[in-house]
Amino acid sequence: MAQKPSIPKGTRDFNPEQVAKRNYIFNTIRSAFETFGFQPIETPSFENSSTLMGKYGDEGDRLIFKILNSGRYFNDKVLEFSENVKRDIVFPIQSIYDYFLEKQEQGKIIKPPFEVELPIKNAIISNNNVKDLVYFYLEGSQGKNELERLKISLDKEVTARLADKLSTSLTGQISEKALRYDLTVPFARYVVQHQNEIEFPFKRYQIQPVWRADRPQKGRFREFYQCDADVVGSKSLWQEVEFIQLYDTVFSKLKLEGVTIKINNRKILSGIAEVIGASDKLIDFTVALDKLDKIGEEKVKEEMLSKGISETGISKLQPLFTLSGTFESQINSLKSILSTSEEGKKGIEELTFINNAISELGLTTATLQLDVTLARGLNYYTGAIFEVSAPKSVKIGSIGGGGRYDDLTGIFGMKDVSGVGISFGLDRIYLVLEELNLFPETVNKNVEVLFINFGDKEALFCLKAIKTLRKQGVNAELYPDAAKMKKQMTHANRRNIPFVVLVGDEEIKSNTYTLKNMVSGEQSKLSLEDLITAIQ
Repeated sequence: MAQKPSIPKGTRDFNPEQVAKRNYIFNTIRSAFETFGFQPIETPSFENSSTLMGKYGDEGDRLIFKILNSGRYFNDKVLEFSENVKRDIVFPIQSIYDYFLEKQEQGKIIKPPFEVELPIKNAIISNNNVKDLVYFYLEGSQGKNELERLKISLDKEVTARLADKLSTSLTGQISEKALRYDLTVPFARYVVQHQNEIEFPFKRYQIQPVWRADRPQKGRFREFYQCDADVVGSKSLWQEVEFIQLYDTVFSKLKLEGVTIKINNRKILSGIAEVIGASDKLIDFTVALDKLDKIGEEKVKEEMLSKGISETGISKLQPLFTLSGTFESQINSLKSILSTSEEGKKGIEELTFINNAISELGLTTATLQLDVTLARGLNYYTGAIFEVSAPKSVKIGSIGGGGRYDDLTGIFGMKDVSGVGISFGLDRIYLVLEELNLFPETVNKNVEVLFINFGDKEALFCLKAIKTLRKQGVNAELYPDAAKMKKQMTHANRRNIPFVVLVGDEEIKSNTYTLKNMVSGEQSKLSLEDLITAIQ
């Protein structure tokens, strides 16, 4: 029976139109990256597991796709693991079971605490913990039932220990590589590995797919592209200013007007937590504050109280709950709230610098907005934090984000290398452009002219013209088979090809071409030069 074709969950096929639209976004972003001086790099689709594991927290580690080692090495490791399981788990369990079965058959009663001597070396379930594993009496008719319970208990123990052993020692032996989870950690590895070849500050961009073993759902996939730009080796705030301009440039070129670039600063959030006496509860504080526009002031206060933040501290936040207005007015409010925090003051200085620069330089279509509830990547970012929102008419999550980090390369032993970076959300940008009908009509540039095939002689004559047309930048092709006229015309219509060219004996003799407009139905006999002009 033929196999039903399918693709893994969380992956997608893209038809020619979708690819053309995605390439339009890619090319727009790539062009802006290069205009701003960013250089392209690429890293492998998979890295050593040690490069990725432990860099994203427990949740991130669980979403990393691991790659099994291939060939005989894999088979040998599985065989070795199987033998170890028999030695360390199966044999000891069976010996314990057999021991109690023997005692039951002898009519002996065993009461805890008891000791069992087993001739098993290196046993995971050893003499020392048998009495902790099983407590029961073998008495009368209950003996057999209790023995079965022992067997079930031991089987569960085997399963648990087997799973634990598989996920630790075996995984490390049979999987030494993993698909990249994002572009940031591979970039950090790249910088450290190639530090002697890189001229700092180093401005790089990367447009490549990443993979996450997430639960597939609307707008969330297991394979998707990231479009990142970063600068490492500079603490200058002019980099943050340029990234805001970069966002504005890309979305203006995409004709996506009304985009809001939200900005905050980790130092602001740390300063607020310090002022209210909750520096040790920074994450809890910001998670609650982030819900202000969703659940309201009172619910936010309740959540903060439940997390151990004092009423006195929360009362100091009152101006924060009503913070609104222009960038400058919000900064003035923050100055009074953070008057006793040096960290907070530093954050205000940085935000003020960025806002003043953008005010002088101006933005084309985007708006810069201060949002003190913005806390994305709080464990990661150390300075400015960015998030980009689509126009209000479109209900969708963020379409971009990023921020300043002070020690990206420290995880690979290269300390004190500050950086700042942003990312574009390709899939969401695509959905926004689609919903607002912002893709240009020319984005899916089709074949402009199809030459009808009447036979080998005519086909050769047509291909000479096609060669000339292609040199002039005209997308042209010959129908491959000398099929019926109706079939070839239907093919042109289904592919929305605007022109067809017909060449028979008469056209060959006169060195002309009959051009048919598939929309109007008009036909005209033209020289090659006039044909090119008519199609262009």
